[in-house]
Amino acid sequence: MAMAAVEFAEPASEAALEALAETLRARNFEVVVVDDGAAAKAEVLSRVPEGSQVHSGKSKTLEDAGIFDEFMDNQNYDFIRRRTLKMDRNTQRDEMRKAGAAPDIMVNSAHALTEAGQIVMTSATGSQIGPIASGAGKLILVIGSQKVVPDLDTAFRRIQDYVIPYEEDRLHVAHGVAKMNRTLILEGDHTPGRTTIILVRQPIGV
Repeated sequence: MAMAAVEFAEPASEAALEALAETLRARNFEVVVVDDGAAAKAEVLSRVPEGSQVHSGKSKTLEDAGIFDEFMDNQNYDFIRRRTLKMDRNTQRDEMRKAGAAPDIMVNSAHALTEAGQIVMTSATGSQIGPIASGAGKLILVIGSQKVVPDLDTAFRRIQDYVIPYEEDRLHVAHGVAKMNRTLILEGDHTPGRTTIILVRQPIGV
């Protein structure tokens, strides 16, 4: 974990970010490059009209930027997690699943982003994979520059050697318990304008 932390926590250079932004735009993604979490939050909120039905995954990036708390605390947004956190997972599982399947807007992060413009994310349950892939009307991804990696092999190594150990520490579980049960790679966007990627120069999230 110590070597992985050094390798996967360093921000990408400005030149690398600008080149990556152009690559992503060529893949039908809208791209904005910002300095820090506060600027990322402002960009997200400028794209989420009040009254929108908004969903998000459990993302440290969104927490660090103050985005998750904004949606939780601001009653002007119909934040799905505000509702589902009050539901019983044993008796209301189907209701929770349906509530998060097709929101107006999905706000999330990713675990790795290759220099070729491939966006990689993994999940234990896969609950956020569906709306990210196609269920949500709009998708906004906030991604720290430390998540930029050379290729897919390195992306998967970043997840296995860096992200999963962090999650195990956060959940206080034994090594090997956290699993990559569902993995999604976004290669491009079929519908121009659906997905906005906010690249953050400063490292944010994991």
